[in-house]
Amino acid sequence: MSDQAVQTAKAPVEAAAAGPGGPRAGEPAARHGGRNAAVLLVFTAITNLADGVTKIALPLLATRVSASPARISAVSLTLSLPWLLVALHVGVLVDRADRRRLLWGANALRLLALGALIEAALAGRVTIAVLCVVGAVLGVAEVIALTSASALIPALVPPEGRERVNAWIAGAETVCNEFCGPFVGGLLLAAGTGFALGATWVSYLAAALVLLLLAGRFRAAGDTAQAGAGAGAGGSVNRQIAGGLRYLWQHTLLRTMSLILTVLCACWGAWLALMPLFATDVMQLSPRQYGTLLSALGVGGLTGALTVTRVNRTLGRRWAMFADLAGTFAMMAVPALTTDLWAVAAAAFAGGMGGTLWTVNARTIGQRLVPDALLGRYTAVSRLFSWGAMPLGAGAMGLLAQWLGLRLAFLVFAASVAVTVVPFLRVLTRPALAQAYGD
Repeated sequence: MSDQAVQTAKAPVEAAAAGPGGPRAGEPAARHGGRNAAVLLVFTAITNLADGVTKIALPLLATRVSASPARISAVSLTLSLPWLLVALHVGVLVDRADRRRLLWGANALRLLALGALIEAALAGRVTIAVLCVVGAVLGVAEVIALTSASALIPALVPPEGRERVNAWIAGAETVCNEFCGPFVGGLLLAAGTGFALGATWVSYLAAALVLLLLAGRFRAAGDTAQAGAGAGAGGSVNRQIAGGLRYLWQHTLLRTMSLILTVLCACWGAWLALMPLFATDVMQLSPRQYGTLLSALGVGGLTGALTVTRVNRTLGRRWAMFADLAGTFAMMAVPALTTDLWAVAAAAFAGGMGGTLWTVNARTIGQRLVPDALLGRYTAVSRLFSWGAMPLGAGAMGLLAQWLGLRLAFLVFAASVAVTVVPFLRVLTRPALAQAYGD
């Protein structure tokens, strides 16, 4: 990325910081950085634990009222579909409103939805329609909460602490949402549906109360006019959405990162979709062995969160991010070459670790480069590209496996990762990343 492009990207941030009031609105006082980081980490851990519970509880409740696979899968779909339907509009909302209040609003939606479900469960009126409505509301709340929380970090934590906080948050998301949440959800449901839903309701309430401890201002700094003429300053929601998309597309570094991440997330969606069949039919794994394989993915993610700072110092941020390309390539290529459990698990570990290394560094780069008035839309677009690519990758993997066979399907996705190496090396250069970090 040229020096001119970097200065263009950084100018809005510097302009916002140089206002007559001293530090830009939303910039944290140094004395509050540690407390704010702890508050955000606790909030993330509690809400992700509760989200993990609901993501297993709702489909399990659906199996008790219907034997139709289509209806049961529809309940699961309502939890993730809002990312495709409302993420861009939520991004505009996050750039317009107080971000802490949006977190409260998201938790209020969760409390209302779960309260209604608890009442229906106690009255014996749980139906697929009720579960779909509750799932949709919880899905919208998740979009609002995750987009707002990510956009909050520059106002909560000084720049020098953001890499560490992003690593903590990524670790909390991995542990609570992927490991503890489903496990705790199963235990709570075994104790009773009402008990499980009630405990989850209390968790969301506790998370909302934790937000009272945040210190600082939480509305986007400045206005969209400061973000550049092409950002869609003012005007309608659609104009601001278009401005956010235009800003991302015109920024070479951010655009390349988003496109590469789209390919990588499509591969993750493909791996998660096909691995159950591959593990049972081709690798002939037992349920315990399959659990070991999936655990390797999560353990890799947690390891990445715990070691990202050290890896960045040892290898440099460029090669730390490149580890995601290497790990994802291994995830897709190794199953095509061998059915050995430990080889496939090692590749999954590498993929999980690389994914977290990319996530932490990419979030930190976005928080440094993107103007505060555009951070909500940038976060929403990035997650739309990445999370939206996962079901597309899953669908494409199913078709390829049907036409070419399981192993060739894995190789096709491995080849797609290899294609991203050239743009990565050309755009994510060491000088470009150093300038993005302000080094």
